Amino acid sequence: MKAQPTSYPRDRVRVLLLENLADSAVAELTGHGYTQIERLSGALSEDELKKAVRGVHILGIRSKTKITEEVLEKADKLLAIGCFCIGTNQVDLKAATRKGVAVFNAPYSNTRSVAELVIGLFVMLIRRIADKNLAAHNGVWMKDAEGSYELRGKRLGIIGYGNIGSQVSVLAESMGINVSYFDIATKLPHGNATQIKTLKELLATSDIVTLHVPSDKTTWNMINAKTLAEMKKGAILVNYSRGDVVDIPALKKRLEKGFLSGAAIDVFPEEPEKKGDVFASELQGLSNVILTPHIGGSTQEAQVSIGTDAAVKLIKYLEFGTSTGSHTVPPVNLPPQEGTHRILHIHRNVPGVLTEINSELSTEGINVVGQFLSTNEEIGYVILDIDSELSRKASQILKKIEGTIKIRIVY
Repeated sequence: MKAQPTSYPRDRVRVLLLENLADSAVAELTGHGYTQIERLSGALSEDELKKAVRGVHILGIRSKTKITEEVLEKADKLLAIGCFCIGTNQVDLKAATRKGVAVFNAPYSNTRSVAELVIGLFVMLIRRIADKNLAAHNGVWMKDAEGSYELRGKRLGIIGYGNIGSQVSVLAESMGINVSYFDIATKLPHGNATQIKTLKELLATSDIVTLHVPSDKTTWNMINAKTLAEMKKGAILVNYSRGDVVDIPALKKRLEKGFLSGAAIDVFPEEPEKKGDVFASELQGLSNVILTPHIGGSTQEAQVSIGTDAAVKLIKYLEFGTSTGSHTVPPVNLPPQEGTHRILHIHRNVPGVLTEINSELSTEGINVVGQFLSTNEEIGYVILDIDSELSRKASQILKKIEGTIKIRIVY
């Protein structure tokens, strides 16, 4: 997609990148002429963010930065947020939608990194490597086969058969593991995996259970005292999804009683703000438990891919209005038209707005060369390609349309 001269100079667009985002993101932005880029290594508190977002057009974050409605209210020029990670639960999406702020993420960029590590954990846990490693470091030669098994022929239960869960499924099958999965939606299986109708059945029949679900009201503490009691005795639990989907105290009790033979946890209900901070968990010191600091997708390859993916989406939105992949602004992708200027109009989703837009422009003799509208429950988003000589006049007309939230001449 060829870049066009923008109506607002690229070197005046302010970009704020938090949480030590990958150099690949900066390379994409600077390569397109965006030079006003401020980079910070850590996350900011809500009060700090309220000050920092003033005058910022593009905000880049990872999972630690919380974008609340109060923060968005202070973001007077914010056009888009790039979540340089697979999730968007750190952003108040409803508030961002009402403000007409596009929110993008990179949902596929680190799936392989997570899937590979999860498979490695299966091997470590089922062979009780955590215990043997600790013993060796303490000078004890724990050479025996007690409690150690092969993965081949075991039953893996995957909770959440999305981008990561399905990749885990494929890798697991290649190692001779039998795969079952539970998902709230009907999903086409990869390979010979079998979809199970109920979570209870999956838990009762799986030697290993791995979680790959989002954080929402349907998943909070889904693995709790009740569901843990439904798991097969001697089973292993792996959670590399979200920190609030497992009841940690309940898991601790099951592990201490020997009902479960091991666990690997990467995400926690409360996590330190930055690298080097003190970390505490009730699971520390338990036998055959592997704890990692939220690094499921933290590989060099994944960070480069995430940086590129999210940055490209932000650039396309800035330069063409393309909102494909946004979680807030409805998806629109209109190819550029020769000899036109492009105007973006975000408005409240009420009846008659598009009719009013076309009527007002027609009355003033303004020709619309190209147009595309998409809506969600809250807002409507329309891209208009206008005869270049009349775009300023059209922009003034569109500003007066009732329900207008944001309007921008792209080029």
